[in-house]
Amino acid sequence: MSAEIKTEFRVLEQKKKIYFASDAHLGAPTISNHRVHEQRFVAWLDQVKTDAREIYLMGDIFDFWFEYKHVIPQGHTRFLGKLCELTDGGIPVHFFTGNHDIWVFDYLPKETGVIVHKEPYLPLIDGKKFFLAHGDGLTPDEKDYKKLKAVFTNRVAQKLFSWLHPDWGIGIANFWSRKSRENNQTSETAKFQGEENEWLIKFAKNKLQTEHFDFFIFGHRHVAINLKIGENSRLCYLGDWVHHFSYAEWDGESLELKYYQK
Repeated sequence: MSAEIKTEFRVLEQKKKIYFASDAHLGAPTISNHRVHEQRFVAWLDQVKTDAREIYLMGDIFDFWFEYKHVIPQGHTRFLGKLCELTDGGIPVHFFTGNHDIWVFDYLPKETGVIVHKEPYLPLIDGKKFFLAHGDGLTPDEKDYKKLKAVFTNRVAQKLFSWLHPDWGIGIANFWSRKSRENNQTSETAKFQGEENEWLIKFAKNKLQTEHFDFFIFGHRHVAINLKIGENSRLCYLGDWVHHFSYAEWDGESLELKYYQK
């Protein structure tokens, strides 16, 4: 291969993009057509794979996920197959656990090749510092949730839950998810509360007082916004794939919030 072709190949590689998405909530009991919902998200993955350097799935991709010893929740076949296709093709896929799919153990990474993150991930990408997290349990305002998360991540509690028959365990999870969604529909939690009232924005600004980050990217809030929060810092809420069908795209120089159109 000539030096000229090698140089051109490196330039093409540098132009590859990084994609971020969150909160697909595959399998959520409040979604009317699960197949169409899953097909839409898979179609987006199929679209971005053509120029993706990496893909970050930032939590709550599943509405519920628990890896029993010999069983996983039914469904999600197209999505799981697409994950395998992406990673087999050499595209790193980062999978963040959210508050709905917190119970990812070893099956998902071994079977699909995804890189699992259970804590915030702070990579340096193209010379820029990123703070990446689903967004749950990061702030001191979430005392009740942190107590609940401590139970969910407790190994004894996980073992006890695994003893439930999957029909019971998944049934309980679906009931809880439906009630949570119904409560949120009548609350203000899925609306932007203003820069001064958003817990994650306050968290990011406090972080910036001790350490610089160029970009904070969060899921969890189901709000789509790309906001300047400092002289050289931005915060992006990724929205969701239930209402917004939104995602962020990094092209090596700028971060843009986009919306999927079939």
